[in-house]
Amino acid sequence: MQVKSILLAGGALLAASSGAQASGFQVGLTGQKNVAMGGTGTGLYLDQASQFYNPGAFAFAPTGFQVGGNMAIPRISFRPDAADQGQRNLQNTNVFPFSGFIGFGPKEGKWRLGAGVYTPFGSEVHYQPGWEGRYALTDINLRSVFVQATAAYAITPQVSVGAGLVMLAMGSVDLQRDIPLQAQGSTTPAHAQLTGNADHKLGYNAGILFKPSEKLSLGISYRSAIDAHVGSGDITLTNLPASARSNFSATSFDVTLPLPDVYSVGLGIRPNDKLTLAFDANLVGWSRYQSLDFTYAGGVLGGAATSSSKREYQDALAFRVGAQYKITDNFTVRAGTFYDMSCVRDGFVTPETPDADRLGLTAGFTYAFGQRFGLDASFLFEDFMKRSQTQDDLISNGTTDRVAGTYKTTISVPGVGLYMKF
Repeated sequence: MQVKSILLAGGALLAASSGAQASGFQVGLTGQKNVAMGGTGTGLYLDQASQFYNPGAFAFAPTGFQVGGNMAIPRISFRPDAADQGQRNLQNTNVFPFSGFIGFGPKEGKWRLGAGVYTPFGSEVHYQPGWEGRYALTDINLRSVFVQATAAYAITPQVSVGAGLVMLAMGSVDLQRDIPLQAQGSTTPAHAQLTGNADHKLGYNAGILFKPSEKLSLGISYRSAIDAHVGSGDITLTNLPASARSNFSATSFDVTLPLPDVYSVGLGIRPNDKLTLAFDANLVGWSRYQSLDFTYAGGVLGGAATSSSKREYQDALAFRVGAQYKITDNFTVRAGTFYDMSCVRDGFVTPETPDADRLGLTAGFTYAFGQRFGLDASFLFEDFMKRSQTQDDLISNGTTDRVAGTYKTTISVPGVGLYMKF
């Protein structure tokens, strides 16, 4: 480990290793109906969550209000690269993404206005005390909340457009790692904790929906990138040997994490009044995340006022398929699947984002209580492919600020929501 990287270089802001249904550290759990259909939603309109998936489709969506939440239950294990080390299981912690949307407009009219709140990034991960990667990461706890205002208009009965103004309204991070220094007579290493709140940032999304017939719809949407920035975050050091304190004068940090833009295309097919099929493809612009760079107010060991950790993410594709079938007027079932390609290159996997190609299976249902009220439920199981990197990989890539070994992750995500139609 390089001296200048001892304190912070391996950290992450607003990042998550338990991101469900999207590569890297996204959390794609917006809208229970969409989640149950494999995360599709670009080429059709199910409800007010169209504001997130394709604002153009929102022009045809029913008016109303919906709110829902999920419980992400990750299971992450790590096996060190060294022989006979056995498997380490994380102290897995459940997290609770949520979303809510409201949509207004004339019932048979051409326009819609809406607002939404959702949590596209955020998680909590705790590694066991003393694990091999403790100098890269021991704990990460983050929160982010985005809000969106949306307007959509149906230019003709076949074509609609829409756009939304998106704001990172709340973001916080608590990032911790051990420092390879230990006071004489102590059994506990020095420890660093970084806490801070992200600045408010604006972005946007936009989309188009084309309906050549009542049985077919096609959509295109774009969600912009946002740079999440924490300025004047706090650094707290504990168990630091007295002899080393003068080398850690930094008390605050400044860091920016580039969040990716997303290009989506989708197709909706309705062979009959009961069956709907959906297909989506997403291209996520992760390549803008090449390094994680910290600036300190003061110095860390060696007097460095900055540090940099390589990420070198690559753009990633995801392919999604979903279906819903209306069994009765009150009961609709859904299912889906997706294959999501990792944005993290071999030899660049970090403890805060042990990313890998992943396969997801989804299911869910809606039960309507009369004409205006109903309950949505979803379930997602996500299986990450086993991901390994050796010490030689890390040395070759200049990424020895992280640990060699094999990660394996699965995530189970039940969810529930309520809706009301106006």
